[in-house]
Amino acid sequence: MSHPAFTRGSVAVVTGGAGGIGLAAATRFAGLGLKVCIADLGEDRLARAAALIASASPDGAGSVMTMATDVSRPDELRRLEAAVVSHFGGVDILMNNAGIQPGSALFGPAGTWERILGVNLWGVVHGTQVFAPGMMARGRPGLIINTGSKQGITTPPGDPAYNVSKAGVKAFTEALQHELRNTPGNRVSAHLLIPGFVYTGLTAKGRTEKPAGAWTSEETVDFMMTRLEAGDFYILCPDNDVPRSLDERRILWAAGDIVENRPPLSRWHPDYATAFAAFVKGD
Repeated sequence: MSHPAFTRGSVAVVTGGAGGIGLAAATRFAGLGLKVCIADLGEDRLARAAALIASASPDGAGSVMTMATDVSRPDELRRLEAAVVSHFGGVDILMNNAGIQPGSALFGPAGTWERILGVNLWGVVHGTQVFAPGMMARGRPGLIINTGSKQGITTPPGDPAYNVSKAGVKAFTEALQHELRNTPGNRVSAHLLIPGFVYTGLTAKGRTEKPAGAWTSEETVDFMMTRLEAGDFYILCPDNDVPRSLDERRILWAAGDIVENRPPLSRWHPDYATAFAAFVKGD
């Protein structure tokens, strides 16, 4: 039995919905008979995505709308919310999925940091603050799904701005769910989607074929739907290379840096390489 928010005629908004995980989710939602709005940048990309989503919907193109939106700008998200409410009557599912990963350096350009944080973190914060009050006021079962990253939990070296943005999404979504579950009469819940290695435009990096270790966006959405049905908050996705058991050991080791007073990011510290390898094996 699917989550009660996935009822035919319910309304879903997906940011970053013109490609990757966002497009796969929007297409799945439409296939269930939901009305879907995708928000992204690029009119051509939005048009192509809308046609694909409409082909999956039992109600055709009339159940799909698009809007070019820069999620780092709260005024554009307010316009998006007003347009969806005017067109479809309200919102039941919000998937704050828009994200960028251009690469970053600790002492790199401030503009790069500002753009990454603006889209990946502020886009989630603004999107939630704009949409959630109306969703809650509807009194219907609803979902807010925020796309995080394992890099926001284990924070590997190499892309600090992205890690900071996704660590912020994790902390924000945890606080959001606490707020929602303690709001009398509220029927909206929050969930943190934590993808594994997924072959998308964000991760392709010039590759034209899916690496064997990666999941497709559709596989990731399949897993997300199953875990939403089960009521999971942390939707920790495996992939073809990394099973959940390995993710768990990596996450526990990262937390252990604090508890054991190890150097930060000790997983990548040469003095701890042997200890980490043994820990992963369960020794």
